[in-house]
Amino acid sequence: MSFIVLCIGNPKGGDDAVGPYIADKLKKTDIDTIHCGTTPENYTSVVKKKNPEKLIIIDAVDMGLIPGEIRIIPKEKIGVMTISTHGIPISLLIDYLGKTIKEIILIGIQPERMSGEMSKSVLESADKLTEIIRRKELEKIEKI
Repeated sequence: MSFIVLCIGNPKGGDDAVGPYIADKLKKTDIDTIHCGTTPENYTSVVKKKNPEKLIIIDAVDMGLIPGEIRIIPKEKIGVMTISTHGIPISLLIDYLGKTIKEIILIGIQPERMSGEMSKSVLESADKLTEIIRRKELEKIEKI
């Protein structure tokens, strides 16, 4: 199954840098990865042109969990989570891309801080998530 990983976040925004951090690590593999910064809407045409069967979106998401916790966020819960560094709501992005992509999975990592450097707990989780994606073992991630 073909898939793309879309990594969202601000490289200078503390734990919001988790998306770009993972993108940099995955780009060293054979996994098709897009580092879209804080404007994922600017990459919809790139994603649609590649026409993947699955899109994995990674972002820092305030889920009210312990910093570094990783969860798959089902579509029906996306509006409840705090994802605030984007120009448009992530739910609109998913709705738009979902018209042509069979499966879209949003993976959130609970941030500790949104300024300064990335926290140790989020860095460790980012490395863990990178391995899970590289091994195509998404079933190891709990849903929120």
